[in-house]
Amino acid sequence: MKLPRRQFLHLAAGAAALPFAPHVARAQAYPTRPVRIIVGFAAGGGADITARLMAQALSERLGQQFIVENRPGASTNIATEVVVRATADGYSLLLADASAAINATLYDNLGFRFIRDIAPVSGITRVTNVMVVHPSFPAKTVPEFIAYAKANPGKLNTASGGKGDPPHVSGELFKMMSGVDMVYVPYRGLSPALTDLIGGRVQVIFATMPSCIEYVRAGTLQALAITTKTRSEQLPDIPTMNEYLPEYDASQWYGIGVPKNTPVEIIEKLNREINAVLADPKIKLRISELGGTALAGSPADFEKHIAQETEKWAKVIKFSGAKAD
Repeated sequence: MKLPRRQFLHLAAGAAALPFAPHVARAQAYPTRPVRIIVGFAAGGGADITARLMAQALSERLGQQFIVENRPGASTNIATEVVVRATADGYSLLLADASAAINATLYDNLGFRFIRDIAPVSGITRVTNVMVVHPSFPAKTVPEFIAYAKANPGKLNTASGGKGDPPHVSGELFKMMSGVDMVYVPYRGLSPALTDLIGGRVQVIFATMPSCIEYVRAGTLQALAITTKTRSEQLPDIPTMNEYLPEYDASQWYGIGVPKNTPVEIIEKLNREINAVLADPKIKLRISELGGTALAGSPADFEKHIAQETEKWAKVIKFSGAKAD
């Protein structure tokens, strides 16, 4: 029996759609059980706070628990490897940060390639660093600091919470672009480094905003510049480094990644939900209180951001000669 053309086309279209139906149904049902967000830092820091903020919001929106799992160590490489080796089903998410872009060059023998093995889902937030000195330091502006450092080559110490962290490479970028010679001193954490800055044992730190803002507000430390290209709502009177060193731009950032080969429908669903969370005025306010700005966008936008950051920090790390211990 010959089918009418309209009926034939209808049946053909339905048959063509069948192979994709399970994927669509899976994405629509996702998540059907708890989802874990793997964080490469200990509880209590900026990464952990960001992950828990997002976990709570996604749990409320999607009706399943999003659970933060802290896997600190090896500059976030342990956490990344956990997700790289996880099943690509949307139930193991990585809180990615600037360390991913830095580690690609800092470490010689990683068991993964971040850009190849982690699929980007969405950015979450970008947090500026702050160039801080002791109030008694002779220089009160960035140009004065550069002049002082050039007049005293090798006599100033800059510190951070560990080799290759965002404050470290922010300082190295400053050295590269300004031409100053400073000695880098790694600490086991940013808190002891700031304690020594307050005590006068080091001269400058490119500290994360959350770690130093209360010291700046109290006058215990003096802020010379913000490291992003736009001024901070939290410290609106502090100039950007870009105002003195054009194109200088450095920050910590956070986003979500998943194992490669995760179904695109799940990636797109997570992306939509994360962007919806970031559009919530209450979430925007909380991010601002933490010294950040929302880093919303598509998976492609986040992928481009990671690629640009990886290329930028590769140049800085090669310039500095830094290598992981």
